[in-house]
This record gives sequence, C-alpha cells and structure tokens, in this order.
Amino acid sequence: MIRTIPGGDQIIVLHISPGQLFGIAPALQRDTYPATSVAVAAAESIALSWPARLRSDFTTRYDGFATESYGTLGQIQETLTELATQAVEKRVAAALLRMVNQSGRKTDAGIEIAFPVTRQNISDMTGTTLHTVSRLLSAWQKDGIVESTRKHIVVTDPHVLVVLSGPGA
Repeated sequence: MIRTIPGGDQIIVLHISPGQLFGIAPALQRDTYPATSVAVAAAESIALSWPARLRSDFTTRYDGFATESYGTLGQIQETLTELATQAVEKRVAAALLRMVNQSGRKTDAGIEIAFPVTRQNISDMTGTTLHTVSRLLSAWQKDGIVESTRKHIVVTDPHVLVVLSGPGA
C-alpha cells in the first residue's frame, strides 16, 4: 500500500502478505479509503474481491474477518508512527523485520525476503533516501547482518536487526 504525502512523495505504508486483507475502507465505515493510497503488486499476484455490502455478513459469519481488518489498520498506524518518531536506522531495521516476519523463507544463508524488494522500495517504506538505505545495507552486509543483491535480501543475523529496531536503539 503506497500513500502519497503532502509534497508529492510516496511512502510504502504496508506490505501485504499472501492471504492478508486490504481495501479495508468498510472497516472504517467509509466508501473509500481515507487517504491517498493505492495498492501496487511487488510480484505477480491474484487479488480476490467482493462487494463492500457483504462485509457485515462476512464479519458475522467468519471469526477472523474483522480481526484481520483491524490488524491491517494497526499495521498501517504502526508504520506511520515509526515514520514520525523513530531514527532512520531503527525504521529500516523494523521494515526488514516486518518483511521477514510476513514472508520470510528459511535458506542456508539465513531468512530470505520471499519477494523482489529494492533499496528504493525500502527507502519508500521508511521515509528516507535511497542513499541512506544503500549506506545502511552496505554497512550491515559488511557486518554480516544481511546479504543484499539486486531485488533480493537475506537477513543473516535477525537478532541484530531486532536489537537495532528495539527500544533504546
């Protein structure tokens, strides 16, 4: 989910994992999402949709439906709060951890982010510059925390990212 902020810059406020709900305006009792957001596929995808009028019935019939909708709202709020309050190194570490938690795949080298992700994508997620993300990933690669190649990131030491993204970091 990409949001255009005042001034025209765009930030990625949410990476949507397979099976996760998006397009959650009805959960807010709205016909449209209350921001300038759009969903863009990072890889070939299939999206299923249904009429908004069915949301109430789905919420009643399927236990996790409302919970998932509100969880998505919470993730968006968390990202926006990070952008407003946290240092850039902490934001980048948190963004990588979120992607690892949502779609990480264990490999011999570590935990691979299982979709193509560029340094520009990470800068858009964290409200910083491409140069800053490149500098951080290069330093982290040198320190053995990540392996980063074109559109491909493997977290080789997730514990360090947890420390970098945590309180007091």
